[in-house]
Amino acid sequence: MPEGYAVKVRPEKAGVVERIKAEVGETQAVVLTEYRGLTVTALKDLRTKLLATDTSYRVEKNTLARRAVTELGLSELEELLVGPVALAYIKGDPIAAAKVLATFAREHPELLIKGAVLEGRVLTEDEAKGLATVDSLDVSRAKIAGLLTAALRQIAMISQAPAQRILYVLDQVGKRAPQAEARPEEAPSDEVESAEVGQEQTTPEPKAEAQSDEAQSEGESDDQS
Repeated sequence: MPEGYAVKVRPEKAGVVERIKAEVGETQAVVLTEYRGLTVTALKDLRTKLLATDTSYRVEKNTLARRAVTELGLSELEELLVGPVALAYIKGDPIAAAKVLATFAREHPELLIKGAVLEGRVLTEDEAKGLATVDSLDVSRAKIAGLLTAALRQIAMISQAPAQRILYVLDQVGKRAPQAEARPEEAPSDEVESAEVGQEQTTPEPKAEAQSDEAQSEGESDDQS
């Protein structure tokens, strides 16, 4: 090919290339499929189901699609763009759209999932099929919300536990307070009792002295006699 020679592309074909590039750039993911053997009715049914996930399903001309992906830097997709190929341009949840394609492929084995592009990364056939096994965004969000709610409940229980314990202790202290105040009033009665006991023990001592005096007087009277 002589230098300076440029491949001329008809304006209508150039427009298709630009459209493919724009759609790939605006989507969350693109899944490449081969629809050989599918009837027109089946293709229409698939398009209808994919529309529910904000996905458009288009049959593209391979030469123009290859040019578009090459200009986007996705040259790995060129080898997949052979045969009757249709592209699923997913603008909604990629997982939901992948599940629709996987379910339809099980019901219609003629549909083959060849690969995909997810946020600029080229996926192999197995990786593209694996998208259908991942939880959808709604399910993932629900699980995350459940985990966060459980964590918040635990934090709330932990934060409330010390307060409950403090209230319990204060309540017990309040119940014991009247008993503690009554004890000083009982102290004088104890002292009186101890004093009375002491008096009972000391009163016999004068009687003993009196007896000794009587004994001495009797002795003196005997001496005098």
